[in-house]
Amino acid sequence: MDTIAAVAAAAEAADGAAPLDEATWLALRHRPESVRQLVRDDGFALLDGADLSVVVAPDARGRGLGRALLEEALPAYGEVRAWSHGDHPAAAALARGHGFERVRELWVMRRPTSLALPAVAVPDGMTIRGYEPSDADEVLRVNAAAFAHHPEQGGMDAANLAERMAEPWFDPAGLLLATDDADGRLLGFHWTKQHSPELGEVYVVGIDPAAQGRGLGKLLTLAGLHHLAGLGVAEVLLYVESDNAAAVAVYSGLGFTHAASDTHVMYRRAATD
Repeated sequence: MDTIAAVAAAAEAADGAAPLDEATWLALRHRPESVRQLVRDDGFALLDGADLSVVVAPDARGRGLGRALLEEALPAYGEVRAWSHGDHPAAAALARGHGFERVRELWVMRRPTSLALPAVAVPDGMTIRGYEPSDADEVLRVNAAAFAHHPEQGGMDAANLAERMAEPWFDPAGLLLATDDADGRLLGFHWTKQHSPELGEVYVVGIDPAAQGRGLGKLLTLAGLHHLAGLGVAEVLLYVESDNAAAVAVYSGLGFTHAASDTHVMYRRAATD
């Protein structure tokens, strides 16, 4: 684990993007036995189900280590997915050479908190408040409905929710819930994250499909931005599918922008016999 952390940190410092996503780190911390780990002094490959990560330390690149790790880690059959955090040309070439296709683009959008924010106008009959332990089932219900077709977020269950809430960054005040005053039903939520004193994140915004069309996505996003600004962070980031035009429009309207270099790419190798 120490080598993985050290190589990942060196890669992030050189590339400007973390090479492992949150799901991979959660798996390593909470269920390492489920992750196949190939670890060398200057690099590693991890296979968690169908999700593959290959990371090489900056000073060891260009020597074929990434290719060797990839070829050793690839299973003989079955679908395999791999992210390139930062859309690196070397990763693209390695993917093409091993039968992977580019299938998804995830944008990172950023907003400085120095930009003025509109006030939060909560409609009558609705309350926005922080999370309480008794809200867990409702959060899972809305999350499952809101992300029914999302390949990662939609699979969150009680165990995964508990894993996330056990992370050092978790703050119940930063998980904002919009509830109906009439029956207490959860309408939507905005889970924020503070990475550091300077950086915050629009982590997850989930709206119950039955409550869509009421502007809740923008309302909750705005409420979360006010919360993060109140913590003193200088910048807020978020991740959004590049083809989600509606979400990109909402975030752009709130002052978020995207740079081409802030693009994460998923490559997929179809299942083989």
